[in-house]
Amino acid sequence: MALRNPILEDESRAEEANSLLPLRSPTSGHGGGKVRRTAAACEDETSESAYESYEKVVVSGVSDEDGCDGDGSAPPFSWRKLWLFTGPGFLMSIAFLDPGNLEGDLQAGAVAGCSLLWLLLWATVMGLLVQMLSARLGVATGRHLAELCREEYPRWAMLVLWVMAELALIGADIQEVIGSAIAIKILSRGLIPLWAGVVITASDCFFFLFLENYGVRKLEAFFALLIATMAFSFTWMFGEAKPSGTELLVGILVPKLGSKTIKQAVGIVGCVIMPHNVFLHSALVQSRKIDPNKKGHVQEALRYYTIESTAALIISFIINLFVTTVFAKGFYGTKEADDIGLENAGKYLQDKYGGGLFPILYIWGIGLLAAGQSSTITGTYAGQFIMGGFLNLRLKKWIRSFITRSFAIIPTIIVALFFDTSDSALDILNQWLNVLQSVQIPFALIPLLTLVSKEQVMGVFKIGPTVQALTWVVAALLIIINGYLLLDFFSSEIRGVLFGSIIIVIIVMYMAFIVYLVLRGRRLSVHLTS
Repeated sequence: MALRNPILEDESRAEEANSLLPLRSPTSGHGGGKVRRTAAACEDETSESAYESYEKVVVSGVSDEDGCDGDGSAPPFSWRKLWLFTGPGFLMSIAFLDPGNLEGDLQAGAVAGCSLLWLLLWATVMGLLVQMLSARLGVATGRHLAELCREEYPRWAMLVLWVMAELALIGADIQEVIGSAIAIKILSRGLIPLWAGVVITASDCFFFLFLENYGVRKLEAFFALLIATMAFSFTWMFGEAKPSGTELLVGILVPKLGSKTIKQAVGIVGCVIMPHNVFLHSALVQSRKIDPNKKGHVQEALRYYTIESTAALIISFIINLFVTTVFAKGFYGTKEADDIGLENAGKYLQDKYGGGLFPILYIWGIGLLAAGQSSTITGTYAGQFIMGGFLNLRLKKWIRSFITRSFAIIPTIIVALFFDTSDSALDILNQWLNVLQSVQIPFALIPLLTLVSKEQVMGVFKIGPTVQALTWVVAALLIIINGYLLLDFFSSEIRGVLFGSIIIVIIVMYMAFIVYLVLRGRRLSVHLTS
């Protein structure tokens, strides 16, 4: 599947600027003056950075400052360079494969059959566009989204954005840890209860720190192993289910949406953009030693990151497709379709497909465990960057990992103890957590689109008018879709005048802050172009 990336097309038409990275000073958000700073200068300061210089992977043989090979042509494609750049996109893609996404897949398949596969495809394309903007920001500035938000916005707005990012991360982490604990419970035949699985999963941050000591590439190799485990498990399930190839192709190529499947459709799109993942990708791309002051280096890095991220999301799409079609084949049109959730999916699969060479219940458990473990570790990774970037903390990594993990693990253990014996209650909890994720999406997307559109931040690598229009349309679509999810959820779950009044006040404040972010971005763009 070839995906056209319009983001890089603006580069060939861009003119060389005097300085690639004229960033705002920390005081400019409060009406102060402006200074011109480079990423190299930033590294010499005491501010937080995603990676120390010694931690970065050296990519030898990148193009010269002009981005040419001496004869005016772009440097030829190199498989060796692609291999050296491969890693950040696959870590990013794990957010497309976390337990929350898998639950959305299985519910879409059971309720809507294969009819929503086309939406899964285009949601993945939209996710790729957003993630490539995040990567573009990180490569071109040498800084990640949380750091730039700290400089871009007044302190009060920056703190609100930080709180929202942390809430999104906690919500995602609870789902991921619960998913991993469910897998441990399945694989132990129920001997290890949900709360104990949460405690076991909580220890993965220390394993993550252990791997980090051996370098970025070792950590990326471990995540590649987990993705391969997911691919193997869900491919095995796909083979056991033997779904119809014709139905699968029709589902991908023919758009179809009915009133009975609208909730599943909204869930598919809502699971694609994970707020913490937008912050994460802008930091991950800085794990390669690239000089952001050299146009050729940035252009070539973006070229390889585009290829790598596209390949990673193609793999994630295929895995999600396999999960959806397995449950579509087994449960679409059955009385069990509306009752399937992450907690009881393994039991339903076992009852439907039986034992076979290796019981499908355990195949599902292995795939779910790989999804849960990989996503919780990347959540810890994202938490480090979010906390360090917004608050400019220069803490040791193990301290930041412990703090980030504690934010999610303590409430998760409480959740596990309370919901361990109730499948339906756990499904309701997941609905609330999905709503929490949906609420946070504008607070990652709007700052990202504002920053990548500003020449003051991006230099010649700011996105052009066409890409700006496209990305704002995608952002508006995602916000509207998630707004529908919120309204549908609150209309069915909220009871009582007092509680309803509190929710209305919160929604008004929420919408006011979104309007502030949009208007502030537009005002800055007009000011810079005038």
